Amino acid sequence: MQFLCASAELTEGRSRGFRLGETRLLAVRKDGRVFVYANRCPHRGIPLEWQADQFLDHSGRLIQCASHGALFLIENGECIAGPCAGQELENFPCREDDKGIWVEL
Repeated sequence: MQFLCASAELTEGRSRGFRLGETRLLAVRKDGRVFVYANRCPHRGIPLEWQADQFLDHSGRLIQCASHGALFLIENGECIAGPCAGQELENFPCREDDKGIWVEL
């Protein structure tokens, strides 16, 4: 497991982008749980955010691709709308402890 960030750096309902070596990641905290995905749209293979750390739609309930508006469920990365409907973001296992958030690449 690799250290991602301190828990306080990813607050409820927020998203953040990270780079660990050559791997670009996005992390979202929802309902107290942390979800980590590759920061790569399955449709085009490009980063998802439109601005630094901006991965969520206006409601804050879905991950949104800035390039073409595809929408993904935070809980499992499934695309529910857009050209990659039915595909999923690549998920990375993570855990949280008193030191922070850790991810397995």
